[in-house]
Amino acid sequence: MATTLFTGGPIFDGHRHRSEVAGVLVRDGVIDTVYAADAAAHLPGPGEVDELVDLAGGLLTPGFTDAHIHAVQGGLERIRCDLSQLYGREAYLQAIRAYADAHPDLPWIVGGGWAMACFPGGTPLAADLDEILPDRPVFLVNRDHHGAWANSKAFEIAGVTAATPDPADGYLERDQDGTPTGTLHEGAMALVADRLPETTAEELLAGLLEAQAYLFSVGVTGWQDAIIGAYAGMSDPGPTYASAARSGQLAADVVGALWWDRDRGVEQIANLVARREAYAAGRFRATSVKVMQDGVAENGTASMSAPYLDRCGHATHNQGHSFVDPGVLAEAAPLLAAEGFQVHIHAIGDGAVTEALDALEAAIAAHPEADRRHHVAHLQFVRPDDQPRFGQLGIAVNMQTLWACQDAQMIDLTLPHVGPERATWQYPWAAMVGHGAPLVAGSDWPVSTPDPWKALHVAVNRTDPDDGGEPLNPEQALTLEVALEAYTSGSAWVNHRDDAGVIAPGRTADLVVHDRDPFASEPDGIADVRVVSTWVAGVKVHDATIATSPEK
Repeated sequence: MATTLFTGGPIFDGHRHRSEVAGVLVRDGVIDTVYAADAAAHLPGPGEVDELVDLAGGLLTPGFTDAHIHAVQGGLERIRCDLSQLYGREAYLQAIRAYADAHPDLPWIVGGGWAMACFPGGTPLAADLDEILPDRPVFLVNRDHHGAWANSKAFEIAGVTAATPDPADGYLERDQDGTPTGTLHEGAMALVADRLPETTAEELLAGLLEAQAYLFSVGVTGWQDAIIGAYAGMSDPGPTYASAARSGQLAADVVGALWWDRDRGVEQIANLVARREAYAAGRFRATSVKVMQDGVAENGTASMSAPYLDRCGHATHNQGHSFVDPGVLAEAAPLLAAEGFQVHIHAIGDGAVTEALDALEAAIAAHPEADRRHHVAHLQFVRPDDQPRFGQLGIAVNMQTLWACQDAQMIDLTLPHVGPERATWQYPWAAMVGHGAPLVAGSDWPVSTPDPWKALHVAVNRTDPDDGGEPLNPEQALTLEVALEAYTSGSAWVNHRDDAGVIAPGRTADLVVHDRDPFASEPDGIADVRVVSTWVAGVKVHDATIATSPEK
């Protein structure tokens, strides 16, 4: 049986920071012994273990579990026209032109990662793309994946004109005569996305393997993929996960959240059950169902209980969209729970949050004995009267903590349209912890970086890890210990990984070695923590000392 001894540094055991540990022994993929400081004399010697890992004062943690991510989509974007590491209109256009020149045989230029804040009103123009690519169709999703940027050739191929009506679940940006100007929001993306070439099985597998390597490099050893289904031009990644799990190429542990088709009702549940059975293989299981209840605040599609404001502070007629009728959601949640599914709901506006809580409360009341571990993701706007309900009901708060800061998107596209009172309701993590809510954490990558330490920085500081600035609602900051618990044992729990997420005897040895101990320094340096090595079931899957950096 292979043995590895980690020694020479503190650990975070999934619940608390421990500096008094002499070492952690892993045997055959499982944590065998956690040696207290006074047991240092009993540590195995170099000749008694297969590998000795010197932490050199760095922190040893459980592997991170990302509780809300789109890994295959993120991997595909990294190998397509990837704008996620750039910022600004000119930088995007230069990169798009260079990508197109390098791939002259591609029928479409696809990819994404552009930021809304780089364009007036958050809406880029087809005319800009037309200048560099007038004869090749372009379709690029934005960073939050709730909108896309297309050129005139793409609209022409899709037959989208001034006469094309907006769908019920989205809209096109238009000029005064109704002609689409280049940006498609929410369900309107399908008007063009449905005409994209189908992604091949080989491309999907390449995207998954690219994503897995990248996630291992930032210490993520397991995740919940939040859309297992076809959406916004993306093919269903479920068969790809199942195939990779059967072949052994999937080394991470993954839960898939099957996509709830918002154009259908409870009659789709039988199909979800069948897909769950068909996809089950090895380290992949599709045991959750994802409901996207609303959109995002930046484009006015997050569902609010009161209207958005215009730039002058006056109420508009827009309160956003509830993509699933609240009555249907309240009917579906108990039925899904009865079939053994966990329910995972996207809710950003305070109206959508209430609708999600009401539906999950019905599911829990119908099946109080069931251990489903339902969760609600994002939770940007949560009214004070809803904040205690998570703890009361045992519904997990699925945080994307990186967003809880005053970045350009928040300052330019959100705060002016919600007003001062609602601004204080944003990302109320500390309040919900105070009411006993279970906390889990994820990145929503490729919407934002999957690096947990960037997100942990914002959870503790409530400031942008790159640009600083004034903190957003600093009273809602978390301690590093609480935030790190959410990203390790908390997220493992929501994935029903009761064997992982904790450094304790008998637990799976999913572990991460870091280059420093952030508990020993000031909180403004949390984002600077780097991963040295990542281990899955005792096997090293990433080594920063020999690996080529996956960062672009």
